[in-house]
Amino acid sequence: MQIIITGGAGFLGQKLAKALLKNPIDFDELLLVDVIMPGVPLQDDRIVCKQVDLSEPGVPETLIRPDTGLIFHLAAILSSHAEKDFDLGWKINLDITKQLLEACRKRKPGIRFVFASSLAVYGGALPEMVNDMTALTPRSSYGIQKAMGELLVNDYTRKKFVDGRVLRLPTISVRPGKPNLAASSFVSSIIREPLHGEQTICPVDPGLGLWLSSPDTTISNFIHAAKVSEEQLGNWRSINLPGLGVTVRQMLDALEKVAGKSTLDLIQFKPDPAINNIVGTWPHKIDNEPALKLGFRIDQHFEDIITQFIDSES
Repeated sequence: MQIIITGGAGFLGQKLAKALLKNPIDFDELLLVDVIMPGVPLQDDRIVCKQVDLSEPGVPETLIRPDTGLIFHLAAILSSHAEKDFDLGWKINLDITKQLLEACRKRKPGIRFVFASSLAVYGGALPEMVNDMTALTPRSSYGIQKAMGELLVNDYTRKKFVDGRVLRLPTISVRPGKPNLAASSFVSSIIREPLHGEQTICPVDPGLGLWLSSPDTTISNFIHAAKVSEEQLGNWRSINLPGLGVTVRQMLDALEKVAGKSTLDLIQFKPDPAINNIVGTWPHKIDNEPALKLGFRIDQHFEDIITQFIDSES
């Protein structure tokens, strides 16, 4: 069997590839594709890396083989980037999703298709507790693009063109590297940079509530999503992955507990209305129970997420 990861050059794509190579899923080829050449995460003869532009007509069809059994569609541009570049956001976040689904339909109907969505599909006036069936009311172009992608995956699944699984990802913290163009980039930088002894800016109020997951738990849940049976999932395939609800202040309290008070001196609060207008509309209380019943994992404490990041860098 061939497995494809789009967005294979990104942090999650690389981390997912490493996990799959160590996981007892039987496959012959793991194809990493991205608009820049993906790196090889581990030396393994099953890895193939390709630099392709999936938005080019006909390109997705060239990737799918008779033995393609699973696609993880992670390729996207992030929230603030999609908000600033309207045309590019639609091209990458929606058009490519449609073209991939069409390629599955034409080349090999029924491929298992795991789509990375986001809690950004929610926004505005929300109930106190959001669940899988809460109406999607996004307040950003990125959220709207992801919501439309969800609907496409569900419809192609209904028609049996793919076997879809839509994962609404919590905000992932703590990511390694440098800040990116996600509106939620600060969620990692307010922990990562102080741990490196560097100054950073928090653009939101410390009372802001967030819905988080660690990188390891997120990757584990991607792989689990590929294994869950169609019967367990039912007809509607959009799933809110389990998350941990915390405020920014609680995150910083955890940082102090793990790394000491001096780390907090490196953080400055400078409100950014553009970021607040996006992140402030996202839910921070979501019903975890349906996903937990399906066997998805959850982080228990934010201190553990910080420790996970520290261990990953050692």
